[in-house]
Amino acid sequence: MAEFEIAGMTFKGGKMAVILTALSTLGGASWAGFEFYKDYMDMKEIVQNIDVDAIDAKNTQIIQKLDDAIEYTRDIKSGLRDDILSIEKQADRVEDKTRNMEEKVRDMIDKASERFETRRDSLMSDNARDLKELEKRFSDKLQKALDNPLAD
Repeated sequence: MAEFEIAGMTFKGGKMAVILTALSTLGGASWAGFEFYKDYMDMKEIVQNIDVDAIDAKNTQIIQKLDDAIEYTRDIKSGLRDDILSIEKQADRVEDKTRNMEEKVRDMIDKASERFETRRDSLMSDNARDLKELEKRFSDKLQKALDNPLAD
């Protein structure tokens, strides 16, 4: 079995494996610590070089643009609301005009029907009167002819 001596101490077998493991763990932990320290120092340098005023100015610019966008959206909303109300008013006016026009047309049709019926009744009564007159003349002539068959 292998053995070695360090500072007057002799290490054999299992102790040697434990010591090698402990030394490698200590070396890995040291390496990790140095890497973390290096990363910390790099981040410290980056943080120290950050321009807070530039970030603040950019944030202010973004907030201003956002406020402008919100105001523009409100303007669009108001404009659309006004347009919709205007269209509704126009639709109501057109509806009222259509209703009025429909009433006028119906009145005109009713008046025309009344005139037509009056005229028809007048023609019927004129025709009836003419017919009665014709009938009376025919009846008179017939009566005359019957009363005096040889006269004509």
